[in-house]
Parts: sequence; structure tokens; C-alpha cells
Amino acid sequence: SALAALLIRSGAMTDEQEVLIVTLVNSAVDNFTSRIKEFLELPMPFGYRVRTLHGLAHDIVREKPAAVGLEERFSIIDDRDAAFILKEAALAWLSANPDTLITNYLKPDLDDFQMGRIRREGLPELVTSISNAFIRSAKDNRLTPGKLGNLLEQAPAPLPLAGMGLAIFNDYQRALAYRGAVDFDDLIRLAIDLLERDGEYLERLRYRWPFILEDEAQDSSRLQEQILRLLTGGS
Repeated sequence: SALAALLIRSGAMTDEQEVLIVTLVNSAVDNFTSRIKEFLELPMPFGYRVRTLHGLAHDIVREKPAAVGLEERFSIIDDRDAAFILKEAALAWLSANPDTLITNYLKPDLDDFQMGRIRREGLPELVTSISNAFIRSAKDNRLTPGKLGNLLEQAPAPLPLAGMGLAIFNDYQRALAYRGAVDFDDLIRLAIDLLERDGEYLERLRYRWPFILEDEAQDSSRLQEQILRLLTGGS
């Protein structure tokens, strides 16, 4: 194609480099790939790669898992399995702390029937939902359970809901570690950790992908955007 010839003649790319196209969902990957082939009339004299943001993070971490504390054969759990593990951790916390939320946050005039129904149905769903938001926010801010524990110890007043979130976060991460797995949020966080720690590796990836195109950029998270800024040398 004319685009391919222009990039090669101008010296903008070599045969060791690829154009990286990043999108949000898996369904868009195949769509982009087929449209690129059709539009550019492959074969092309240079490569390209279409990845989701999570797929890109996986590619980055997979090359050097030990550098971020992972085993070579680490696995990635999907959202359904992550939700199951989180619910189990929330139920375990409720079982070990049956009266904490009841005493502090529910109306004092509830009768035994109402209280029983809340214990069976309302609280498990509520605690799971709160914990999910707590863990997602912590990972988006690159906070591990250890870092959060240190922050809570320094808090000027007790924070019982944060303490609950931290306990469930700890159990959730232990369950992932037992499986030798990470979730999608871990992938993003670990990819950034690796790029920031290993300047030589970052430069190698910048050389590999001299041109990066992002689809639906307005929907990517702060950390996902940070990965692309690191790869492109942006601030």
C-alpha cells in the first residue's frame, strides 16, 4: 500500500517494528484486524498488532513476570471468576463479623424477621458491592493491601468500612495468589510497575511500537492511559 511504502521509504519503520492499535473490547480486535487487511491490501512490508488494553498489559507483563513477582505460568481470571472469589471473601468476612454492620449501620427498630432477611439477602450483596468498589479503587490508585494497611494505621480515627474493605481485599488477593492468578485490574497495575522500573525494557517496547493508535480513548481508565503515555514517551 501507499502508506506502507511511505513509512518504509521515509525510514519511519523497520521490519522489526509494528504499528500498535489499541482498543477496549475483544470484539473490536477482530473487526479492526479484518478492516486493516482489507483497507491496506496486505501483505504489507511492516507489521501491526491490534490489542485490547488488557491484552496489551498482558503482553507487557508476560515477557518479564518475575520482575513483578509473578510465576512464569501465571494465569488471568475473568470477571465471572473474580466476582465469585470476591463474593466468597465477603461471605467469609460476614461470617467472622456477624454483628459489626448490624450494630453500626442498620436501623435499631428492625424486628427479628427483617433482621434475618437482611442478614441472608441484603448484607451479602451490599458487602460484596462495597468491597468490589473498594478493591477497584485501590488498584486504580496502585495501592496494595500492605500499603492500605499502613495508611489505615495512621488514620486519626477508626474507619470500620475501610477496615472491612481491607480485610476482604487481603482475602481476595490471597485467593488469587493461591491460584497463581491475577485479575484484569492487576494486569494494568503490574504493567505500569514494570515499565516504570525497567527503563531498558520500556525503550525496547517504544522501539517495537513507534506508532500507537488508540480507539475509544475517552473510555479508557487513568491507568490504561498511563500505559500508553509511557510507551509513547508522553507526559
